[in-house]
Parts: sequence; structure tokens; C-alpha cells
Amino acid sequence: MKYYTPLRYPGGKGKLAYYIKEIIKENNFYDKNYIEPFAGGAGVALELLLEEYVRTIHINDVDIAIYSFWYSVLYETDNFCKMINDTKVDIDEWYKQKSILNNGVEFSSLELGFATFFLNRTNRSGILKAGVIGGYSQNGRWKLDARYNKKDLLNRIEKIANQKDRIKLTKLDSAKLISSLPSEDCRKSFMYLDPPYYVKGQGLYRNFYMHQDHIDIKNALLASDLKNWIVSYDAVEQIEEIYRDFRSLIYSLQYSAQNKKEGNEIMIFSPNIRIPNTSLGIKARIYR
Repeated sequence: MKYYTPLRYPGGKGKLAYYIKEIIKENNFYDKNYIEPFAGGAGVALELLLEEYVRTIHINDVDIAIYSFWYSVLYETDNFCKMINDTKVDIDEWYKQKSILNNGVEFSSLELGFATFFLNRTNRSGILKAGVIGGYSQNGRWKLDARYNKKDLLNRIEKIANQKDRIKLTKLDSAKLISSLPSEDCRKSFMYLDPPYYVKGQGLYRNFYMHQDHIDIKNALLASDLKNWIVSYDAVEQIEEIYRDFRSLIYSLQYSAQNKKEGNEIMIFSPNIRIPNTSLGIKARIYR
């Protein structure tokens, strides 16, 4: 499996890249602009761009920490790479970067972006709210630098920065982003929404949703001129009810958030999307 993003991210979005490629093939979306309102690690977006499945990508994240990371990668590349090269990866540095993340408004976007990156690579499962790999005493089997291969990560960052003219970056509430898209952009775009998990979002993400927030996303999609979109969630009764009028598929993915396990997911399709005849995840169970 190829890794294009420098960030580790909880959940199984990256494991869906192969299926989204099949959607692009089936619907001939190669010339589309691909939009991720909940970009996070942007693993799918970057794979589609760097493998030439789409013309451009639009990554958006309302979390100022994640936005600052991507801003630093795209527009302060040299300084960001220098920080990676020069910064020692040890527990003292971890505490320093943790303090920067917790007091982000006091620091520059470059400093906050680097703190986000450092903690993402040194925390358990890449979760910014989690503890450090190996524990605070660093007596675990793995140490905090176990996922911090500087050479590989710098290579990923440089490849992304080289494509910055094909990448749009924004920091908007996702419902507002959808509502603000001009009709012309809607017609030229394919959107994949991966909102915070309904059940476990509060434990995984700095910005999590309440029930009405999930409804607002659905309503924004319906009110927009977007015709080509998909949404993925954890498969829970509340999400099935919100999207009850749309075709959906329930499947299983293996994901890692401290321990590997299978989680049921649901993918919802807009009416215009032609669904490919390709297996989605494992143990796909329900289609309607």
C-alpha cells in the first residue's frame, strides 16, 4: 500500500481510495475537481491527485491545527522541512510540541503546523488527543520515533508541495463550505465527505459533531448544486435515519485506533452517482 500523506489518521478513509478510484472510472470523473470538506490527513485526495485520477483537489479542514499543517506544507515548505530535519525526536520535545498545540493562538502557523505534525507522528494512532507512543517514561515496546522516518516523510512533503498549484486549501465549517460553492464549481466537482464518527468522534477528533451538525451536512448537500457526492460514516442507526432516502452500502473495514479491529461503516451515494460493480471493504452486507 502506497502512502502519500505525511499524516497518520484514525479511521479507515485511506483504505477506501481503491473504491473511490472505481467510482471515478465508472462515472468518468477524471477531469473533475475533487473536494474533501473533512480533509484531515487527505490521504485519498493526495492519492487521486498524484496518480492523476483527478485534475485538481480542494482540501478543507476547520481545525486550525490541521489547516496550519497543510498551509506549512504548501506555502512554507523549506522552513517546514528544515524544522523536521533539525528537531530532535525525544520526550522533552514531545512536551514542548504538546504545549504549542494546546496554546496554538500564541504561535505562528508554521509553529502550530509543525507541532501538529510532530504529535501526529509520535502519538498513539496519530490521534492528537492521545498519549505518546511508548508512554511518558518511554519504556514501552515502541518508542515515540517509531513512526517518524524523516527521510520518507520529507520525500512525501516535497512531492505534495510540487503540486501546490493543483491544490486548493481552505479552513471553513464544512456545511458553510458546501453552501458557498458556486454553481459552476459544483458542476465540475466530485465531493467525498468523511465527517467525524457519530459515536466515537469525541474521543478521536479535536472538532467533533453533535447530532444536529450531522443533519446540517445533509441539508447543505441537498440545498447545493452538487450532483456528485458520497458520504461515509460509522454505521449507526442515527446516520441511517438521516440518509434514509439515499442509496447506501454497509460494509466492514479494518482500522487502527490503538488496536486493530473491524468496524461497520456506511457509504451513502448521491442520486447521480453510478455505483461500480466492485466489492467495497469486506463483508459488505446491505445495499438499498
